[in-house]
Amino acid sequence: MSIKISRRAATSLIAGAALTPFVPARAARVLNLHAGGGFEPINVAVTNFVGDEAARTVTSVINNNFKRSVFLKPVDAASVGGGVANPDQTPNLDVYRSINAQFVLTGRSQRGGDGRLSTEFRLFDVTTGEQAAGSQFVTEAANARRVAHLVSDAVFTRITGEKGFFDTRVVFVDESGSKDHRRKRLAIMDQDGANVRYLTRGEDLVVTPRFSPSSQDVTYMAMSADGDPKVFLMNVENGQREAVGNFPGMSFSPRFSPDGLKVIMSLSEGAETNLYTMELRSRTTTRLTDTAAIDTSPCYSPDGGQIVFESDRGGSQQIYVMSARGGGSAKRISFGAGRYSTPVWSPKGDYIAFTKQNGGNFAIGVMKTDGSGERILTEGFHNEGPTWAPNGLFLMFFRDSGGAGGPKIYMVDVFGRSEFQVPTPNYASDPAWGPLQD
Repeated sequence: MSIKISRRAATSLIAGAALTPFVPARAARVLNLHAGGGFEPINVAVTNFVGDEAARTVTSVINNNFKRSVFLKPVDAASVGGGVANPDQTPNLDVYRSINAQFVLTGRSQRGGDGRLSTEFRLFDVTTGEQAAGSQFVTEAANARRVAHLVSDAVFTRITGEKGFFDTRVVFVDESGSKDHRRKRLAIMDQDGANVRYLTRGEDLVVTPRFSPSSQDVTYMAMSADGDPKVFLMNVENGQREAVGNFPGMSFSPRFSPDGLKVIMSLSEGAETNLYTMELRSRTTTRLTDTAAIDTSPCYSPDGGQIVFESDRGGSQQIYVMSARGGGSAKRISFGAGRYSTPVWSPKGDYIAFTKQNGGNFAIGVMKTDGSGERILTEGFHNEGPTWAPNGLFLMFFRDSGGAGGPKIYMVDVFGRSEFQVPTPNYASDPAWGPLQD
């Protein structure tokens, strides 16, 4: 369920010093996010937020977010004043320089007399001595984790100049039971693995969910006991779903267009598999390719003008790009050794992520949209299904190590610097990253 949070610029915290409203368009410092041996994350001292139990939750979640952010590094503030700073005063920045902190985050989170949770933060630039950002959030008392993600996004954006990604959710397939009798349910969680909620009950086998880039809707394919595949559209807020269509032989779940008004999919007819679009309102379908090959796994570019897909029209699975209007020729962009599949266009438009199989290894990689600059981020026995964070700086995918176990979800940054497993209650596959919440 989406949490509605009232946002407003905080009022004065100390006499004569107003808390600066958060301005997301400006970065406090330009952080080089590009690949290179000289990269160093920015050190942020996260002091313990003052307040009740909610303050401890907010502090913990922020620290965990920064640990997984790659570009920000939380430094231990416990050696400075016991890790606590008065949020109503400018901290003594000299002592934070002694622990190599470049920014200091202070704050408060506690219930007010009306029972609502009020959380405020201030971010200070140790180099300039100035307050770099600050804001206040007022919400229901149960929303401490969500507030922590909002604070984390504000800090991440202010320091890096890039959009945050912490206040997002991921839909995925929860897998439980033995390998021979696997139960697959559609589930949703916060990007850090918290707040798991099940969207289906497990009567049907669900596969390949996809999040809309413009709303809190998902599509997925469900296989009933008799093997009849159906595509569903579900609103993750209210759980309402409707069948988009019954497409026997469909290879992969549809993906949304950037505006969320239509989906693109692959449909099988005999030995051929071609690409189609469907208008969600009218259910009108349009055929985009007409070949004797297997064209599948299509994905729109962020502007909706092009699509990327995989095809064996050249003799093996490779990645192609073509106009989203259909017709004309498709340009092959993958030329490395091995087979390429599951291409996904970055929300920033600069990269295409893919799965690459070469010998016994499955790798997750990225390449530029013309096929140049291919870079492998991680590889192993079986990695598959990349999905982008809405800021285009991170990917999630799932890995099955084989044996008696099952798949798990992992996260890696676009430069392959760090990789983390995303905690889930059971085995998990097919992650699909959603947009920033409303």
